[in-house]
Formats: sequence, structure tokens, C-alpha cells
Amino acid sequence: MRILIAGWQGQVARAFVEAAPRSPDITSCAVGRPALDICEPRTIERALSDAGPDIVINAAAYTAVDKAETEPERAFALNRDGARLLALAAARRGVPIIHISTDQVFDGRKSAPYVETDKPAPLSVYGRSKLEGEAAVQAANPRHIILRTAWVYSAMGRNFVKTILEQAQSQRHLRVVNDQRGNPTYAPHLVDAIIAVAAQLKGRDTADPRWGIYHAAGTGGATWWDLASEALRKSAELKGPAATVDAIATADYPTTSQRPMNSELDCSKLEQAFGLRLPPWQEGVAACVERLLMPQDS
Repeated sequence: MRILIAGWQGQVARAFVEAAPRSPDITSCAVGRPALDICEPRTIERALSDAGPDIVINAAAYTAVDKAETEPERAFALNRDGARLLALAAARRGVPIIHISTDQVFDGRKSAPYVETDKPAPLSVYGRSKLEGEAAVQAANPRHIILRTAWVYSAMGRNFVKTILEQAQSQRHLRVVNDQRGNPTYAPHLVDAIIAVAAQLKGRDTADPRWGIYHAAGTGGATWWDLASEALRKSAELKGPAATVDAIATADYPTTSQRPMNSELDCSKLEQAFGLRLPPWQEGVAACVERLLMPQDS
């Protein structure tokens, strides 16, 4: 199976590149700007022609949540318009697309985990751009899988877990929000699920009932305080940076963009349709921290 990943600098794309050698039946190629700019149709066509993929993964996105509030045109250009162009180009070649979306399409007012049929109501420019991107992909390519995920972290790129460990190197006491809930998701675990979905849908036509929207995130809910505490607990276990973590309210840590207070995702539909459940989020934290503190030779 040949997979083309749009985007190469993000955590998901980089985890794809690492996962490919473990799967002898999969050839993957991550291509980003300038060779593949999802806002430039010519680069999309060239990349698809060169790769000849069986499936396209859209991991390219504008993810600067706070900055999007002052750059809405850029956010919508990538997350909606670019997603549409990529999905259209794939559809013209008869190639399905897996599009990565976000928990931030919800407003966080629900007390229970969100299911796919819950009505989206994004609070931010970023969330709105991603929601409109979902609709654009659905309209452009009937063979689509939209995976909403959340709180992605890994040993690569910038993310919450890396930031917490870095701060613990110089600060003995940290303050972390404890009234927002979500699903911490380890990027390699998400990639394993994406590959499994792609393998099951390879060669399937539009009649397959499994095309559509799914939630795919680490199993179990947590607050940012829970995530920070678990990362530091594992770090201390490995003789790495340690710090105490004080729980604070969202109001004590204002941000430009409003976040949902509860964006926990119910991922049972993914398990029912594909037999897939991502590991508990704590397992991802353990793997990530171990890798950060005990890097393997490349």
C-alpha cells in the first residue's frame, strides 16, 4: 500500500515516516512545502503523480490556535481551502483521503465525552476553520475518513509534554490548568490507527458504509494537570527532570483563543467499525517521556 502524507514537519507526519519501516507492506512518503503546498493545485497534482498513492493522508494544517485569532485568512486557507483542493485532486484520481481534524470543533459544554453525531459549535477561529475543512473534504471526495483527534504530543516538534519537561529543568514548581478535559494522544499511536484504517479501506468503493467521521484519540480522559503530573512522574522514575505541579483554573491562565472546557472524545465508533482502540493515554506518556530522556541512536 502506497501512502502519500501531505505535510512533513508536523508530529503526525513525522510519526508516519518513522512507522513506515516497521510495515514492510507499506510505502509512505511525507511531502510538504514547497514540493507539496495544499493551497497550490499544481504542487498537489505533481505530488500525486509522482507518488501514485493508494491513499492520501492530510496532515497539513494551520495549528497555531492562538495565532489563528489574528490570522483567520491563513487558518481558513490551509484548514478549509487547502483541504478541499487536496481532497478534490485525490477524488479525480480515484484515491480516498484520510483527513485529520480536531476536538476543537466542539464548544465543551457537554458533560460527557462527545460522539460523532453531537452538533459541533467551535469557539475559536481554529476550530471553525477545521470544521469547515471537514465539510469541504466531505463534499469533495466521497471516499473520505475524517479523524478527529486531540491533545497530540510526541518526542518530536513542539507540544505540551516536551514543554513540561523543559520547564521542569529550571523550575521546581509549575502551574497547570486543571479544569479542561480532553484525550491526550501520542502521535505514534494515532499513526498506527490511521495505517490500520487505510489498510482496511484500500480498494473499497463508495458503497462501503465505513466512510465518514470518526473520533480517534488516546483512551481515557484527563486534564492538562493530569497530563503534566503523569509526564513528570514518569520523568522522575527515569531520573529525569522533576517538579511539583499546582492545579489552576483556566481563568488563571488566559489565552487569546477560547478552548472548550470538555472536549473528551468517545472513540467507540472507531472500535466498532474497524476494531481499533488507541492505547490508554498513560501508555503514550510513558513511551514519549522514555524516548525524550533516553533517545535511541538513529
